[in-house]
Amino acid sequence: MKRFIEGEVRGQGTLLPEHLDDYVAEDNPVRVVDIFVDELDLVSMGFARMVPAKTGRPAYHPAVLLKLYIYGYLNRIQSSRRLEREAQRNVELMWLTGRLAPDFKTIANFRKDNGKAIGKVCRQFVVLCQQLDLFSDAVVAIDGSKFKAVNSSDRNFTDAKLKRRMAEVEANISRYLAELDTADRQEPGTANSKSVRLNDKIAKMKSQMATLKEIEAKLIETGETQISLTDPDARSMMTRGSGIVGYNVQTAVDAKHHLIVEHEVTNNGSDRDQLSGMAKKARTAISTTTLTAIADRGYFKGEEILACHEVGISALVPPTKTSGAKADGRFDKADFIYDPQKNEYRCPAGESLIWRFASVEKGMTNHRYWSSNCKACPLKDKCTPSSQRRVTRWEHQDVLDEMQARLEQTPDAMRIRRSTVEHPYATIKAWMGATHFLTKGLERVKAEMSLHVLAYNFRRLMAILGIPGMLAAIRAYAHFLTLQGLFEAFSLLALPKMLKQHYKPWNARLCSRICLGPPKLALSPSF
Repeated sequence: MKRFIEGEVRGQGTLLPEHLDDYVAEDNPVRVVDIFVDELDLVSMGFARMVPAKTGRPAYHPAVLLKLYIYGYLNRIQSSRRLEREAQRNVELMWLTGRLAPDFKTIANFRKDNGKAIGKVCRQFVVLCQQLDLFSDAVVAIDGSKFKAVNSSDRNFTDAKLKRRMAEVEANISRYLAELDTADRQEPGTANSKSVRLNDKIAKMKSQMATLKEIEAKLIETGETQISLTDPDARSMMTRGSGIVGYNVQTAVDAKHHLIVEHEVTNNGSDRDQLSGMAKKARTAISTTTLTAIADRGYFKGEEILACHEVGISALVPPTKTSGAKADGRFDKADFIYDPQKNEYRCPAGESLIWRFASVEKGMTNHRYWSSNCKACPLKDKCTPSSQRRVTRWEHQDVLDEMQARLEQTPDAMRIRRSTVEHPYATIKAWMGATHFLTKGLERVKAEMSLHVLAYNFRRLMAILGIPGMLAAIRAYAHFLTLQGLFEAFSLLALPKMLKQHYKPWNARLCSRICLGPPKLALSPSF
């Protein structure tokens, strides 16, 4: 072994034992996890068992288990059994938990019982990023992606799938009965063994048929369109080229630093009704009065865009391409120019399509326009196969026209959307592995997704500020919250008016000092 670097002898003792802190460098990400959790108000966030019982075996403090989970998701260790093993052998986890090693059931129960509180921790981290002025551009990209649930497609049933499966079972039973009749005509020795095997198969098929009928009865009783046996909340959803049984995860990602400012887990496979809700939550998360929300054409819905417009959110969503006339080589609706002064359309032939009547369809008021000169028009073959070309206009079409004008002025909007919101999904799915979610039920899946989003944002902020800068930022923000809380407590005692007038500028100066960046943040303890 000469001329090689040699390790220590395993049985060699040391005179002075090394400190556990010596194994964790000052720029180790585990220190960020430690200080972040220590500065959280876990009681106000609703974590269970914050007040220990007076009798019985002492429990683990929720802060210890929260640190364990955040570290695990940061390092792609999501399983409670794997976290149990890592806590016993991982030096960083020993440092983080103080050599505590909870069993896997305790670790799993913590995630199960504190789903809403874990979601609040994720939102609190976004508040920290907002105080650091990382969302100054107020531009977010919204998108949804399908994540696999703990439920295979074979254990998810729709009405059509049930009928198809029942037909397959009936066909198998008929085939086995025909084979059984053939076996009865063979030699007694061969016939007996084959008859036993076929009868077992027939009995199994009949059992499957009974199970399918029970599922069908339950489907009719509940009124649902589908049912999942392993995870009752999971739903079959269409993806590109195939289907998946899982959940639809919606995210709003900041376009400047690619931080996830808001997320939501739903079992509705369509994105059509998600735009305004996600945009409003994102605006609240980043504490701004104005917001630009970019989404793909899967979010295009007039009511959703109108809802964004009414609250001052600028939506950028390309319209869906569903025109049958355009596909057949005829004039599209875009070829008809609307005149708001006359309230009429001008067709490609120069004729006026005047207003005829208004009707309400699915809660939407639509106006109808057409011309009486269509039959004699020389361009009729390129316009419509009907006797008249009729144009429908929604009563709030001007909102959609304004959005289309903004899209034309922002030609790179879809490129910004794609480069902003799709990367977090790819990263998180790579961290999850092939199975995606490990828990069952919508509420538990939400908690699991919150941990993934928190871990992703942790990584992003580390890349933006660096470990020392992030440590200083958390300390400075915690100190700011302490001073703010003290001032609000004193303000209840009727402080002088002059002091109250100076509070807001002081607050702004402190926030700006927090946002100075890593080199300046080292001075934060002097606040």
